[in-house]
Amino acid sequence: MSAQKEAIFTHTKYVDPTPLPESVPKVDEIGATSAPLKSASFFIGQYCKEYNDDFMLCKNENNDPKHCLTEGRKVTRCAINLITKLRENCGKEFEAHWQCLEKNNQDFYACRKPERTFNTCVFEKLGLEKKIPGSPEGQEQVHNKKNPVIRTHLK
Repeated sequence: MSAQKEAIFTHTKYVDPTPLPESVPKVDEIGATSAPLKSASFFIGQYCKEYNDDFMLCKNENNDPKHCLTEGRKVTRCAINLITKLRENCGKEFEAHWQCLEKNNQDFYACRKPERTFNTCVFEKLGLEKKIPGSPEGQEQVHNKKNPVIRTHLK
């Protein structure tokens, strides 16, 4: 039997001392946890599509993380810009939706009512409509259905 080792935890934050190349512009972190990011995710995908596409093309070109820092920072700036607009224009609705996600294990289905209110506000104030990529053409989006089919676990 081998002896178990005690875990050693440090409470110091690691900061990489290597400076970024001067050609890479500085950008702040988005400053949001998973629930607000999930709440805004489809709008970020739509609003920042051009930057996301450039970033993914860059990643396909060369998988070296340093190669795509500039494109990645553009994606981050775009997401920051949209989240700022969401907070300024639909702050109450945005918070109600992401708080619901936070309290319901990030489950969209459990938060359809605040989601509809949030989606309406975003459409009215920012002109962005939630569309789930890959959804069948011509069919109603799942978040707009009044009585979606609920799948239950069979015993």
